[in-house]
Amino acid sequence: MGHRIPLSERLQQLGKPLLRAGLSLNLLWIGRLKFEDYEVENIRPAVTGSPLLSSLAERIGEHRLARAVGLTEITMGAMIASKPVAPRVAAIGGLGATAMFAFTLSFLVTTPEAWQSESREPKLSPAGQFIVKDIVMMAGAMLTASEALAEATKRR
Repeated sequence: MGHRIPLSERLQQLGKPLLRAGLSLNLLWIGRLKFEDYEVENIRPAVTGSPLLSSLAERIGEHRLARAVGLTEITMGAMIASKPVAPRVAAIGGLGATAMFAFTLSFLVTTPEAWQSESREPKLSPAGQFIVKDIVMMAGAMLTASEALAEATKRR
């Protein structure tokens, strides 16, 4: 009689690579968009609200900053996707993406457009809804980093 794999294990076997692929694809795609003029406009409220990014944008320009952010996202996405052949690289990419998403979550505080101002209680605007999804992205980055790190440790 064949060994039956528990549902929890089958879900993990399917979910882990799907999470990695989805996270990588999102980072690659969103990073690529940073090279489009309309995306420079889309991120302007977050950039101008962030003390760190606003001063950097003044020094190097909004388009260069957007491209640098895009290259960072593309790099992290590619690194995370490399897990089957380079788990250490994937772990570093996942940790880098975790830090990146922690930073972008700060935009909830620094971007006035993230909240609906006409509401008495705190309500996210469409911009805030776009930012808050980074909690899920950060968790995915952490999980993929931990899995890649475990694989890298086994290969030693």
